[in-house]
Amino acid sequence: MRAIVVDSPGKTPVLRVEDVPAPELVPGALRLRVAAAAVNRADLMQAAGQYPPPPGASEILGLECAGEVAEVGSGVSGWKAGDRAMALLAGGGYAEEVVVDAGSALPVPASLGLEQAAALPEVFLTVFLNVFELAAFPDGGTALIHGGGSGIGTAAVQLVREAGGRALVTAGSADKCNRCLELGAVRAVNYHDEDFVAVCREATGGAGVDVILDHIGARYLGRNLESLAIGGRLVLIGLMGGAKAEIDLAQLLMRRLQVIGSTLRARTVADKARIVDAFRERFGLALERGRIGPVVDRVLPLSEAGEAHRAVRASEHFGKVVLRVG
Repeated sequence: MRAIVVDSPGKTPVLRVEDVPAPELVPGALRLRVAAAAVNRADLMQAAGQYPPPPGASEILGLECAGEVAEVGSGVSGWKAGDRAMALLAGGGYAEEVVVDAGSALPVPASLGLEQAAALPEVFLTVFLNVFELAAFPDGGTALIHGGGSGIGTAAVQLVREAGGRALVTAGSADKCNRCLELGAVRAVNYHDEDFVAVCREATGGAGVDVILDHIGARYLGRNLESLAIGGRLVLIGLMGGAKAEIDLAQLLMRRLQVIGSTLRARTVADKARIVDAFRERFGLALERGRIGPVVDRVLPLSEAGEAHRAVRASEHFGKVVLRVG
């Protein structure tokens, strides 16, 4: 099968298409004929040699994909060859075939094409896990979403809106801010021009936000804590702005704040299956009816994976960049 292979991992990796052996089907899994795979910043980190796959996972890039079921492993029910599926992966998406635990696969609703569906599992499940499960986003609450124009950001705005909450976002341009507002955010902060701490206080009558979803890390830590309401929760899912910072722990004590670190990729297949089921129970109907769905900025052929990574690295996109595989 064709797949993307990383030459010279590091600062300037080369991504090229090569023939590699197809993965072996195992009990409890599905073999998917991949139509499309989406690009995530974790893929860029792995290509740079900074984020190796978990033990036993495919070395091929790609944390989400969509396609058709080609083969069903023993012990799997509810799936048959030809079904349209989208899948959360620990790796392997940038390839013509992938083998994935059946619990990490979701049926593609009629409202989505396969290229759009490929951009859903990683970001929507990440937001669901972190905002709704770990941070227990309250009914009618307010969330601050950093990087509102990213795949995670566009998913978070939609899920918070669908849940009846209010989403504030940060973004790096007026155009991205406007598009976040069109998607359902109630306030968008251009971080080049405005202070998100002041905006959070203004938008909540001085109370602060209930939940913050942050991929920046150290650079925003102190200001994130200032932005939280009493009892608020900060969920860290990335470290683009550094991994080390000093904070006043008295803030956490006196205002009953929580700082939660979280990743999805290395979780067990059983845990991922539980997250998939819980997401479908809460948001499955909204997905089927087209009220929520991934925002796809552009679709490029698999052979242009390098260009796709460049676009994501430069933050040129709004939503997701997708690779057409099949």
